[in-house]
Amino acid sequence: MVGNENAEVGQTWFFALPVLHNISGERIQVTGAKIVDAPEGVQVLGYAAYDRDDTEGLPLLVMQGEEQTPKFEHLKDYSTSPFQVAAGEESDIFYQAKLKITAPPQGSIRTCQFEYRQGDRDYFQTLACEMELKIH
Repeated sequence: MVGNENAEVGQTWFFALPVLHNISGERIQVTGAKIVDAPEGVQVLGYAAYDRDDTEGLPLLVMQGEEQTPKFEHLKDYSTSPFQVAAGEESDIFYQAKLKITAPPQGSIRTCQFEYRQGDRDYFQTLACEMELKIH
């Protein structure tokens, strides 16, 4: 679980969804990801996918405009087309949700869903991805 207890209404945050690890013996093509259960008070503005090398690591939860927040608008967004994860490998690409606090959040995010293709079949997988923003 990641979170921040000093959030304010009107702020925009970036939340990194779990990094995918392909435990199968065949490559997968990741085609999408989303938060399943955004609470009232948290609006999902969109999703993007970035390479961890470009962001100098995995920015789990960062606020827009802060010094340590990567300049996402200048980085390549890999979500515009499927990207591959080799068999038995962890992805270098991670999905990120852009979130706006519209009112004091009424709970936390707990679940994300990933879409991927393996061979000629499409799959959906739900994973835990806990994040909480609280208004001080």
